[in-house]
Amino acid sequence: MAAIYRVEGMTCQGCANSVSRAIETQTGATRALVDLTAGTVSVEGQVSEAEVRSAIEAAGFDFKGTV
Repeated sequence: MAAIYRVEGMTCQGCANSVSRAIETQTGATRALVDLTAGTVSVEGQVSEAEVRSAIEAAGFDFKGTV
């Protein structure tokens, strides 16, 4: 089952790609799907919220918690 997180600061497909790549490089993450309109990312795999938060913030975006 995927976990869905709110992300602020994404404005274009390049932003979405950056967030997806940052999360997918985390050990245990198998897929990250960004919904720009909703400002969310759905993360599949065995990755902790703390790791997702760290990846999103390292990519330059604001992690706003779970949906």
